[in-house]
Amino acid sequence: MTSAAPPPLSAIALICTLKGRDAPSSSDLIADQLLGQLRSGGVECDKVRCVDLSLLPGVEADMGEGDDWPALLAKIKSANILVMSTPTWVGHMSSVAQRVLERLDAELSDQDQAGRPRMVGKVALAAVVGNEDGAHKIVADLFQALNDIGFSIPAQGCTYWNGEAMQGVDYLELDQAPEAVATTTAAAARNAAHLAEVLRQSPYPPYAGPD
Repeated sequence: MTSAAPPPLSAIALICTLKGRDAPSSSDLIADQLLGQLRSGGVECDKVRCVDLSLLPGVEADMGEGDDWPALLAKIKSANILVMSTPTWVGHMSSVAQRVLERLDAELSDQDQAGRPRMVGKVALAAVVGNEDGAHKIVADLFQALNDIGFSIPAQGCTYWNGEAMQGVDYLELDQAPEAVATTTAAAARNAAHLAEVLRQSPYPPYAGPD
């Protein structure tokens, strides 16, 4: 008797553009390209444009009436892979991305039955776009925060595009993704799916106090 195949891995992309609704967004585009690579590897994907939600300020899992974070958090908890996609503004991630990290901070105290923070065992990817340098700094900030919260970072787990300084071309205005960006995006997706499957089959050990 053969055992049933495990369900497909799943990913959710949080689009942290400052543009609402369906306005064209470079952050949305590069996330779509990353999700496309994940889908080609059999991962089920979803995305959310966070600025369209009411994510109230605070560091609790539920800030009360009018807070859309609990519903979004449920989607994050059900996914194996989290993609954070943000533009670069004044050299930093968007305020929307920062808000997401602040709300995720509450998950440090939400533990599973093995005493692990709830996000331990999940994988995080980063995607950054902008017309000035700053992608490496933003990725460093994202990964430090996400790793503190419990997410695991795959090898080469980010993709980004920076246009030349002092010019106004956006990523979404390019005819196609530059080869270096496309190659990096594919590698990030491939490595994330691999790590997520490894962690699903072999979870981190239970947390215990000092001997």
